[in-house]
Amino acid sequence: MGLMKVFSGSEILALALKEKIEAIGVDVVKKDNIQSARLAGFGSSGSAVELFVQETEYGKVSPVIEEFRLSI
Repeated sequence: MGLMKVFSGSEILALALKEKIEAIGVDVVKKDNIQSARLAGFGSSGSAVELFVQETEYGKVSPVIEEFRLSI
């Protein structure tokens, strides 16, 4: 199984969702395109942070993601 993208947006929202997902015991992979672009000397858009979870864990995190989306 592979990774599944569950969020793409601002770093602040990504960190908030990451904490909620990790609170239920699921590991989250964060890909920060903003930081990567800055280190490489390029510009980047403001919503370039992505969160990924294992496909097998999606059933567990889906309710957390829905609750988070409804709260923003």
